[in-house]
Amino acid sequence: MCVCRCLNLHNWTVKMMYSSRRKPVLYFKEERRFLSGKCTIYKLFGLCMVLVLVSLLWLQLSCSVEMSSAVHDDRRVNKQQQPPCPDSQASAVDDPSWGPHKLALVVPFRERFEELLVFVPFMHTFLNKKKIRHKILIINQVDHYRFNRASLINVGYVESGNDTDYLAMHDVDLLPLNEALDYGFPEEGPFHVASPELHPLYHYKTYVGGILLLTKRHYHMCNGMSNRFWGWGREDDEFYRRLRKAELQLFRPSGITTGYKTFHHIHDPAWRKRDQKRVAAQKQEQFKVDPEGGLNNLHYQVESRQEMKISGAPCTVINTKLDCDQNQTPWCVLA
Repeated sequence: MCVCRCLNLHNWTVKMMYSSRRKPVLYFKEERRFLSGKCTIYKLFGLCMVLVLVSLLWLQLSCSVEMSSAVHDDRRVNKQQQPPCPDSQASAVDDPSWGPHKLALVVPFRERFEELLVFVPFMHTFLNKKKIRHKILIINQVDHYRFNRASLINVGYVESGNDTDYLAMHDVDLLPLNEALDYGFPEEGPFHVASPELHPLYHYKTYVGGILLLTKRHYHMCNGMSNRFWGWGREDDEFYRRLRKAELQLFRPSGITTGYKTFHHIHDPAWRKRDQKRVAAQKQEQFKVDPEGGLNNLHYQVESRQEMKISGAPCTVINTKLDCDQNQTPWCVLA
């Protein structure tokens, strides 16, 4: 009995010893199986997860690079489209120390809002830097007639107020880049800032468009501009004849070496096509002098007047309705 128990105890001890030895053996055998080259479902799953993570990381990096490149390209395009702007200078528009004269910057306007957003802050900064007291008047034509630049400038003259003593007939799409250009009081006579040798488009000798400065007295001597020019063009050529008739000497810039790069022309002809149509008797009338019309037969209504700021630059928008006598100028409307 004792012997049997001893044998049983011995067998149990052996089994325990065998089991205790076998567990480590089995563990190391499984470790070798994991490190071996055999393929298991766990390895496939792990490999798939690694590939997914690598793919996601690569996709994220690619998108980041593309977005960065797109932003860089967009900034480069914007820099090309936007004109170089003079350094900003914070100063009062009506600072008396800048001199006794004040400029009415008259801008004939219709629907070119993209250009206006660039023009107003640019010119405000440009004139402030030159210490030119000024106010910017946007004469916005809101009637159903064809655009009449000359009549709108006449309106700007009348509506400019007694606090200004000279005006600039200024196109909204023409920006001065050379700080040496003179916008001061043209006491001796009309001063054509955008002279033919500097303007990027128009180079004939009698050209007086784009940017022209006159004292209010000189503008009144010319009876303003003719109101017969509906549509684009020719009103400047007729005004040149008025200057000669009034015996006013025309002055232009000197010592400007930047040539045709003196101004930035922001007009896009593909986007903003000009109204160059000639209808009825307009083809013949466009080359004639208007000896009687001007400030004396100007008819208009101010629908509203709005004081506003564009990028911090103040301006006055005068919404204007022009009147047209279709018996005199039937080309004010297109058939």
